[in-house]
Amino acid sequence: MLFPPNDWLPKAPLELLHLDWLSHAGIDVAILRLDQIDPLISGNKWFKLIEHLKAADQTGAEGIISLGGAHSNHLHALAAAGKRFGFSTVGLLRGHPQETPTIKDLQAFGMQLHWLGYGGYRARHEAGFWESWQTRYPTLYPVPEGGGGLPGARGCMQLKSQVCAQLAALGWSDYDGWWLACGTGTTLAGLVLAEAGEHPVYGALAVPDDHGVAQQVERIVAEAGVRGAAYELLDTSRGGFAKIDPQLLEFIEQTEKLSGIALEPLYTGKALLALKQQVEAGRFARGTRLVFVHTGGLQGRRGFNLQA
Repeated sequence: MLFPPNDWLPKAPLELLHLDWLSHAGIDVAILRLDQIDPLISGNKWFKLIEHLKAADQTGAEGIISLGGAHSNHLHALAAAGKRFGFSTVGLLRGHPQETPTIKDLQAFGMQLHWLGYGGYRARHEAGFWESWQTRYPTLYPVPEGGGGLPGARGCMQLKSQVCAQLAALGWSDYDGWWLACGTGTTLAGLVLAEAGEHPVYGALAVPDDHGVAQQVERIVAEAGVRGAAYELLDTSRGGFAKIDPQLLEFIEQTEKLSGIALEPLYTGKALLALKQQVEAGRFARGTRLVFVHTGGLQGRRGFNLQA
């Protein structure tokens, strides 16, 4: 049994974000704190895993095999879940062996690691990629990079209900849209499915346009049969995935001091800075209410000499 007991139901608090640039523009933002659902199985990663774990249970699998990089939030959450709930995990890593805080955690959580190099990792989208790994680990269930695909998106659909259940406590009767960082686009796709055109979803891309996020979202939405999907993807990668710069780091530092909310530079930091730029450019009318999704990933701060 891979799925956790019914009494383990993570809920993310929704709270107002108080920042001067929002007040000046007359924009209200509520932040969904997925970073607070659990110390280790954190952020949107758990929600992307839910349906994959259900599918693995149905096949009688004894664990999960998946892919990621040396700082992967997805593998970190997966390994932590495996340790806590007692199932096996195997990680297929991009690149060559290296030691990072994340890798140390994966090993401590009991995940077995295999380094694929860069060429071997690029082959993950090729037909037949999983065949040799399933032969080697016949009792493990394969999960795409980042917990992606339609199952991952369906697990994220419940984020809407978590927000709606907390609107009244903020004094809100409704909201005007979502804003969140996108790595694979899976969480955004889940919100698009949940909204079915009712509210727009804005995705701040942590990777350049050529990484195929738009195509991934299109595939998921089409596979789910949703029509009238309302979403927009914006390139906020600042030159590439994991590219950081002094302006971004200064923004994160100032925002953390003012709000008391920790951010990281690959996803949430870039997404919130992009929102600030859009707000200051007049993208949203005064009185607009947005939900910003804090997708977690704070363990990755350690790769930039920031405390997790």
